[in-house]
Amino acid sequence: MYSVCKEHLELAIDVFVDEYEDAPDIVDLGKVKFAEWEPPAHCERCKEKPQYLVV
Repeated sequence: MYSVCKEHLELAIDVFVDEYEDAPDIVDLGKVKFAEWEPPAHCERCKEKPQYLVV
């Protein structure tokens, strides 16, 4: 699972496919809230706010 900004979305998808050999689901964090999970304060690759969850 990767929480990333828009700039790093493509990289996260590529890493996911390389690791799991399957296409990920992309969740727009601006549209979806989880009851028992809060997204991290910043993207895994930079200091921007994450916009997408790649699972």
